[in-house]
Amino acid sequence: MSKPTKTEAELVAMARAELQVHADCPDGIAIAVLPDGDSWEFRTEADAPTKAKPGYPECVAMIVQIGDHLSKQYDVKG
Repeated sequence: MSKPTKTEAELVAMARAELQVHADCPDGIAIAVLPDGDSWEFRTEADAPTKAKPGYPECVAMIVQIGDHLSKQYDVKG
């Protein structure tokens, strides 16, 4: 049985909503969906000042965790 599909924008919005609940992340973190074989994962990007802010590494780790559980629930629309 296949998983429901979401667009990249929908998946990123879901991740951002979950981040607001769990973490106090600095602004300026870009999230993208990277296809990975039959699955996908989140990739983050930020400028140097954002990366230097407190909590940045924890937020990236949280985004990876969110992507891991969302990728088990949803496929990304190609």
